[in-house]
Amino acid sequence: MEILTPEDLKEKFKDPWIAPYKKVITMVDKDLVEIVEYHPCIGGSEWMVYQYERSSNIVKSAKRDGNKHTYLAEIGKSDLDLKASFSAAGIEEISVEGDEVKVVHAGLAGAGVGAAMCRGMAEGVKRVELYDIGGGSKVGRAAVVTPKLQKIVIGIDDTDTKEEGATWTLANNVGIELSKMGFEYINHVIVQLYPHNPNKTQNCVSIALVFAIKPGDRKRIIEETRKLLKKHTLSSKTAIAVLDGIIIPERLKKYAEAAKKSMISLEEAEKAAEEIGIQLVEVTGAEGKIGALAALGLYDDINEAVKVYY
Repeated sequence: MEILTPEDLKEKFKDPWIAPYKKVITMVDKDLVEIVEYHPCIGGSEWMVYQYERSSNIVKSAKRDGNKHTYLAEIGKSDLDLKASFSAAGIEEISVEGDEVKVVHAGLAGAGVGAAMCRGMAEGVKRVELYDIGGGSKVGRAAVVTPKLQKIVIGIDDTDTKEEGATWTLANNVGIELSKMGFEYINHVIVQLYPHNPNKTQNCVSIALVFAIKPGDRKRIIEETRKLLKKHTLSSKTAIAVLDGIIIPERLKKYAEAAKKSMISLEEAEKAAEEIGIQLVEVTGAEGKIGALAALGLYDDINEAVKVYY
């Protein structure tokens, strides 16, 4: 075994068949691990998603959005049975040791090169434990070690007026500002709410911002979000809702569906949040809690989130 940092890998492997990943992020929630990887190729990453989900039984789901692919997996081991074309790459083992996550990748031929050298050069990687160098017809195996992060989703609603403003763009700009403060900004999701709401400014949407943060940074990101919104919102009803962890509670999903189909009162929203254990924060007012909470229930299903329910 050889232990190499991203800088070591870049110095040692300057071959023209190495294409470094852009970034690797790993979030942990109890026995679940969510791995977010930014692949060097847009369409090419679909191959990884397909192979990993069918090859590794600890990979529960895999999806792609552009060149970003996301794996939801369990801590543990998978007995890979690598076969060219059919199951050519996968995750062999995931473990958490202190403040680090170790993910062992294995693959045949080019997938083996990706397992170690390509991933190992990415931003966010601390080091790799190189077991076997892939390429050609050989198997490549390596452990990619990254910092242990946690997931937090912040729902935002009601920042504009009938005269000016736009919640989706303000929310994105807030996410960008938070990323400059060291929080990993992963996604921005527009959630369509009940289109016949008489209180809407126009399109009636709320926003979910998804982040990976260091343990201990939860309080700070919530406060920084509140301060940014307080400074820039045009509404007296702005509020946020906060979901911790990877899994969305079923009760929250049902609430989000109801908010797409019908009017929800502030009292109903506050009761639901209390029952589920979701923190609600008033920025300039209370009414935004309704849509902010709904945004959390659909943040991981962008296709469903944008649908209009008549």
